[in-house]
Amino acid sequence: MTDTTSPTRTPDLLSGKVVLITGASRGIGAAAARLFAREGAAVVLAARSTDALEALVAEVRSTGGTADAVALDLADPASIRAAVARVDALHGRLDGAFNNGAAIQQPGPLDTTSDEDVETQFAVNFRGHWVAMNAEAALMRRSGGGAIVNTSSIGSRRANPALPAYGAMKRALNSITETAAVTWAPEGIRVNGITPGGTETEMIEEWEAATPGITEQINASVPLGRMARPEEVAEVAAWLLSDRASMVTGASIPVDGGAGA
Repeated sequence: MTDTTSPTRTPDLLSGKVVLITGASRGIGAAAARLFAREGAAVVLAARSTDALEALVAEVRSTGGTADAVALDLADPASIRAAVARVDALHGRLDGAFNNGAAIQQPGPLDTTSDEDVETQFAVNFRGHWVAMNAEAALMRRSGGGAIVNTSSIGSRRANPALPAYGAMKRALNSITETAAVTWAPEGIRVNGITPGGTETEMIEEWEAATPGITEQINASVPLGRMARPEEVAEVAAWLLSDRASMVTGASIPVDGGAGA
């Protein structure tokens, strides 16, 4: 007997979907661009570094994928709305959004964190996602729904003495992820988050340069014994954006090798 309650399975996880990826020029975002395209999505890649984006677009297209680039500054709400409008102009719809872009703060304790660091963390890691989610949801409504995944952090789930402003804004992001999930569920828009632990990206390299030995500390704190590869984090985002996660919304999925357990 055929199970008519299950979503239709396609050969590729994101076949036929239009997906916007912010912070796509490097790290988890670049890994997601390659993976989502391999899984059948038409990807629109957004970041400030347009040279890096164009190289990634060329790479995706060379393997038969569909990709375009758009400049995006997450600290500028007008830039965010323009990027989503570009998706509309290119494809006329939006099925998925991976809000992955972020800014790291200068590592240091709470009482030495500067006003400028706090303002940057608010503008990029909180308000930028707030603006992006609203713009993305508005476009998704026109085609009956979609899925949004926000990249938070393991540092949002506990005290974060080394990155206090970063952790605070990521925790705020968890809250609006849950609120958006409940608010937009009747419209067929699912909203979830992922909370990666240490991941082998340029951000960790910058942290290591500022705080020598932090890489070793992170590895030692992970029960699986190592940091995640960007591709491993992107795999979780791909599943959450796919129809195979059709009953998952309002969740924050750890991708941390057990470090937060």
